[in-house]
Amino acid sequence: MSRYVFDTSALLTFIENEEGAEAAESLLMKAVDGIDEIFISIVSSIEIFYISVREQGRATGEQRLGLLESLPIIQEPLSPRLVKIIGEIKAGKAMSFADCCIAGLAKQKKAILVHKDPEFEQIEDEIEQIKLPYKKTK
Repeated sequence: MSRYVFDTSALLTFIENEEGAEAAESLLMKAVDGIDEIFISIVSSIEIFYISVREQGRATGEQRLGLLESLPIIQEPLSPRLVKIIGEIKAGKAMSFADCCIAGLAKQKKAILVHKDPEFEQIEDEIEQIKLPYKKTK
């Protein structure tokens, strides 16, 4: 059984059917079948909600939180052990706090990090990754 941690960008790729959504969906289907496990940080739930509210309104934010509850993912809270892992990453890398939380979860779970965020390239030597297609800059 493989373990994955979805970054917020991977969740939004699936939700908004962006390029790379089929890869995220394939992993989710394996989790439905009990072949693999998918984790997300509670911080990703917060990000999904506030990004959705900001861009599309509160109703969309609420709907997407409901969707997260229905997906075959395990939402992980911040634990004392995870706090230390996250803090060590944040102390040594120029990454956002949210990305450090997500990377820390992947490190703790010994999971493959699924994302489309170039910020995670800083930790390629520490955490195995699946990179979904990055958004093209205009």
